Order: sequence, then structure tokens, then C-alpha cells
Amino acid sequence: MGAYGLIRINMELLPHAHSIFSPWLMIIGTIQIIYAASTSLGQRNLKKRIAYSSVSHMGFIIIGISSLTDTGLNGALLQIISHGFIGAALFFLAGTTYDRIRLVYLDEMGGIAIPMPKMFTMFSSFSMASLALPGMSGFVAELIVFFGIITGQKYLLIPKLLITFVMAIGIILTPIYSLSMPRQMFYGYKLFNAPKDSFFDSGPRELFLSISIFLPVIGIGIYPDFVLSLAVDKVEVILSNFFYR
Repeated sequence: MGAYGLIRINMELLPHAHSIFSPWLMIIGTIQIIYAASTSLGQRNLKKRIAYSSVSHMGFIIIGISSLTDTGLNGALLQIISHGFIGAALFFLAGTTYDRIRLVYLDEMGGIAIPMPKMFTMFSSFSMASLALPGMSGFVAELIVFFGIITGQKYLLIPKLLITFVMAIGIILTPIYSLSMPRQMFYGYKLFNAPKDSFFDSGPRELFLSISIFLPVIGIGIYPDFVLSLAVDKVEVILSNFFYR
């Protein structure tokens, strides 16, 4: 909602002010990517780790919005949609996992892949989507934001290189905290010998919801023009209000 507000209010109603303050938004976005990704690595609580990873991905949206380019804004819109699907799915799976094992700290989990294979498959799939695996929506969105920064005319070469470098560091940190979650939850032996009747795998409702969310993630990753074609005209109208493009 915050990113949508930046586009609808800042960019449409206050274009000149947004153009002036966009470098500061760019700095906030780059700091947000690194700070949230680094903080996520140290979180023992599963939901807190997902929350900080969500904040880190929002940094790409802010950078795309402040790039003031067609490509960057299209990437930001695509990232908003992509992150809406992936973040919602991860929080949903974290909640359903807690309902079953009544544990929320990662260092207390481990070894539940065998009694809960469906949950393991779904959580691992969305963790891969969160780290922007090629073929999924997050990869396309972040790649388009990259191109938006590189091709933009508002910023000089050195700031663009620094921003791109920070974004690359954030992308490197993302697999570390994204893949460590399923590793700590589903691998190991801490809960492997627990009574199996205390665990029950995902039911039809959880599977239906997870698959319903996962299909758009794959669809957008394979064919992003389906979404971009709906926004291209509006993006051009929004950016036509700016002095710098």
C-alpha cells in the first residue's frame, strides 16, 4: 500500500516535489535493501525473518519508483505484484506451520521434512521465488529495476554504479536468509523422532491456496508482458509530468 501511495500520490499529484526528493528516496531504498537483509540473517523468529526479508524486497520497489524511468517504474509495479504474492504465501505457510508444530523459533525446529513433505515442498518453492530464482516473478521484476537504474538519465554514472553495487549485494544476501529458513525448519534431527501423530501435513485447503498463489508467480516469471502491457500506457502518462525522465 505504501508503494502504491508513492505512485498515486507523490508521482501523480506532486511530480515536481517527487523529482526533487527522488535522490533521497533512492538512498533510502539502497540502505533498506542492505539493512533489512543483514538484519534478517540474525532473526531466530521465523515470522520476523520473513518480515525483514519483505522490507528488503521493498527497497527494490522504492529504487524503481525513484529512478524516474519507464523501465524502472514498470519494474517497481511488477515487484509490487510479485512481492504481494510471495510475501503473502510465506506468511501463510509460516502460520500454518506454527498451527501444526507450535514452534516459531528456527533453532527449535528441524527434521520435519519427512512427516510434512507437502509443507516442505511449498515452503521451499516460495523460498526459491523469494530469492528471485530465474523463471519466477521476482527475478524479472528485479532485473527490470536494474535496467531502469542503468538506463536512467537523472543520475550520474558513479551514483548509478554505487546503487547497482548495493543492489547486487542485497541479491547475494537474499539466498543466504531465504535458503537457511527451509534448511533449519525441515532438515536436521531435532523433531525427527517426535511423535508423528503430533504432526499432520497440509490439507486440501492449504494446497489449493498455495498452488493458486504459486501459479501467478510462475506465470509472471515466464510471461511478464501480461502484466506490463496493462501498465505501460499509465506509466508513460505518469512520467510525462516530470522534468527529468
